[in-house]
Amino acid sequence: MVDPRLKKRLLHSLIAVVAGNAVYFTVVEWLPPAARHQPFQIDWGLAVDAWFCLVCYALLGMTRWSRGR
Repeated sequence: MVDPRLKKRLLHSLIAVVAGNAVYFTVVEWLPPAARHQPFQIDWGLAVDAWFCLVCYALLGMTRWSRGR
């Protein structure tokens, strides 16, 4: 059986990645060319996309933390 805490963390991560990518692809038109990801390349666009996902992960964690208090 899978630990319920692991399931929650995996779901939290999945939601953060989907939300972060949704935000990134929504605003990509307004980003500078260096921050736009080019397919099949490692570039700054990947870092910017990962940053959006990390921010979503942190926001989800803060809302979960505030509900627990």
